[in-house]
Amino acid sequence: MRKITDIYEEYKIMPNLQTHQLRVAAVAQQICDSLDVLVDRNSILTACLLHDMGNIIKFKLDYFPEFNEPQGLVYWEEVQSDYIKKYGEDEHHATIKIVKELGQSNLVASLIDVIDFKHVDENGHKMSIEEKICVYVDNRVSPHSIVSLYERAEEARHRYKDHRNRIEDIEHMRFLEKLEVFEQEIFSHSTLKPENITNESSFPIIESLREFQI
Repeated sequence: MRKITDIYEEYKIMPNLQTHQLRVAAVAQQICDSLDVLVDRNSILTACLLHDMGNIIKFKLDYFPEFNEPQGLVYWEEVQSDYIKKYGEDEHHATIKIVKELGQSNLVASLIDVIDFKHVDENGHKMSIEEKICVYVDNRVSPHSIVSLYERAEEARHRYKDHRNRIEDIEHMRFLEKLEVFEQEIFSHSTLKPENITNESSFPIIESLREFQI
C-alpha cells in the first residue's frame, strides 16, 4: 500500500490534475458518508483518485499556462510525449493501463471505465449506485473548483469543442439530463443536498485524502 501522493509523484501527474482528482474524491467522500444505503466507499474513493491518471495525453498544455508552473511547458511536453510512447494516444485507455499496473481491482477499473460519455449514454439505466456516484462527482469538478452540474457541463463543452471526442450539442444536453437524474437518485439517499458540497466543505477532506493508501 502506498500514499496516493507518492503515486502521483511516481507517475509525474501535473499538480492541477492531482488537485482535480483529490477534489473529485472529496466530493465522493462527502456523498458516501451521507448515504442511507451501503456502497463500496473504498473502491469509489480509489477510482476517483485515479480516474484521470492518463489525461496529460489529451491536454493542450498552452490552454491553462499557469498549470505548467513551476516546471514549465517544455518539461510537461516531454512528460506528455513519454506517456504517449508508453500508453498510446487514448487517455482513457492509458488510465486503465495505469490502474492495472498499480494492481487495482477489477471493480476499481470498472468504476473508472464508466466515467465516459458513451458508456453513460448507452448504459446509464443499468449502472450501479457506485458507478453513478463516480460519474456524478467527476462532473461536479471543473479545472479550478467544485461547481454545479450545469456549470461543469458548459465549461467542458467549451474546452473540448475542438477535441477528437467532442460531444455535439444535442448529445451534450442528453448527457446533462442523465446526470441530473443521477443527482436526484443519489441525493434521495443522502442527508446532504447538492449545494452543500462546496470548495469550503471539501478542503479539509482533500488534505486528509493526500494520505489515502491504495
